Amino acid sequence: MTTTIYPARRIITMNPAIPFAEAVAVRDGRVLAVGTVEELAGWGEHTVDNTFADKVLTPGFIEAHTHVMSGGVWQFPYVGFFDRKDPQGNLWTGCTSVDAVLDRLAEHESQLEDASSPLIAWGLDPIYFPDDRLLAEHLDRVSLTRPIYVYHASAHLATVNTAMLDFSEINEHSITPGIARNADGTPNGELQEPAAMMLARSGMTEIAMAIMSNEAKWNYAYEARNAGHTLLTDLGTTRVNDADSLDAWREVTDDPAYPARIMVAGSPMFGGPQEPADLSRIVNDLKAQTTDKLKFGIIKLVLDGSIQGFTARVSWPHYYDAPEGHPGNGLWLMAPEQLADIVSDHHAAGITVHCHCNGDQAAEVFIDAVEAALERHPRWDHRHTVQHSQLTTKAQYKRMAAMGMCANIFSNHIYYWGDQHRDSTVGPERAAGMDACATALREGVSFSIHSDTPVTPLGHLHVAWCAVNRLTSTGEVLGPDERISVMDAMKAITLDAAYQLKLDHEMGSIEAGKLADFAVLEADPLEVDPVTLKDIEVWGTVLGGVLQPAGSAT
Repeated sequence: MTTTIYPARRIITMNPAIPFAEAVAVRDGRVLAVGTVEELAGWGEHTVDNTFADKVLTPGFIEAHTHVMSGGVWQFPYVGFFDRKDPQGNLWTGCTSVDAVLDRLAEHESQLEDASSPLIAWGLDPIYFPDDRLLAEHLDRVSLTRPIYVYHASAHLATVNTAMLDFSEINEHSITPGIARNADGTPNGELQEPAAMMLARSGMTEIAMAIMSNEAKWNYAYEARNAGHTLLTDLGTTRVNDADSLDAWREVTDDPAYPARIMVAGSPMFGGPQEPADLSRIVNDLKAQTTDKLKFGIIKLVLDGSIQGFTARVSWPHYYDAPEGHPGNGLWLMAPEQLADIVSDHHAAGITVHCHCNGDQAAEVFIDAVEAALERHPRWDHRHTVQHSQLTTKAQYKRMAAMGMCANIFSNHIYYWGDQHRDSTVGPERAAGMDACATALREGVSFSIHSDTPVTPLGHLHVAWCAVNRLTSTGEVLGPDERISVMDAMKAITLDAAYQLKLDHEMGSIEAGKLADFAVLEADPLEVDPVTLKDIEVWGTVLGGVLQPAGSAT
């Protein structure tokens, strides 16, 4: 047995018994012990490796809400508002106007050799262009003949051109909910939520093929490594009833070079099993197939849409300044009256349910469903989780705490859409209480925080920075009383995230017996100015004792 001792400038363990240490000993991919070098030498023959002597080690960051599509969408041009780096470290400048979006689309359209192939792009967020919302008439300026499909940053909307509408037979007679329309009833090119988005099948097929590729899975892990993450949760993107999809995950994660662990959630989305009993059975069967880097055991449901897309279900008085023609509230993506039965079925099967609830009305329906499930089938330690939990109220958090529920809070919204939430979506009062980490903490709800990549960039230091500072992109503090400490934010991205996934017995802290999974940082999160937390450079990770320096696709 080979033991390696790694001295560091500081080790933040997340173990309250020994919160800080000078060195960590690693044996057989696990933490042997933490302490001083002298103390660790007591474990016998060893090697001292000073690679991290001037670095700071924390538990590897755990992301409990991402999508493998983050690695696949980079096959298409990015047209988002903010500058963003791809998995290879290349910088894509943001498109800060509709004209800039059209210019980038035109540039890439000219490079397509096949005149019939669709032009796909991603990352658009029309809320940044309130006076000039991108519609089919704009995309027609790029091409009147080539179908164009622009995937929005929220993943809840898409905009297509007239050629794509015609090719997909989307017209004034189409009855699918979510087709946005002109005053005369004709489609305007915006498709809201999956049912409508899937009508433009040629566009969605291109995206689906990209996100299911092995290249996407490797890019996904490279992004993780480069940002200090050792585990990612692919929340609802993979069809767990598809043998080819599962084999693809096994192929990449079985490769010793694959630099991350993956939790794959089952879901009825994107062609997954529709019957709760079937989905629970498949996920339970997959639990027995868990490997070192590939894990199963949770299910994701999606109840509503996105707040910035005005499709989330928000309680009265609903939206503050909704766009013209908006129906007043968002969309139900599942029948709320069916949710209690669905959650009860999964609960009875021993599954942990993670439910997408951006709006507080959606959160209330899910909390009610969990309460019904517990009444029908009492079960301790279920850890059912409200995902996004953006408008969850104090009263709701009290109920969640009483029932042992968790929350995964989308703190990045404060920076990326905080100004828009205050001015357009939910108004100043509700925006101040959005993504309420401090309330969850006060009410005793175990919570994590997330990026939802590719919706926002993967990177827990930025996610933590948002929860700590609550600064919008214009530098305003949104809801100062909902700020949390750096230590609480670090716990949310490590140990509490592991707890939420029922993996806290093997990861989330640096202590004896757990996996040797570390984030390696160039500065101490607890010592820097909290405003600079997001700017800490990441050296890379250690995964099961194997050093994984940040870089490109290597």
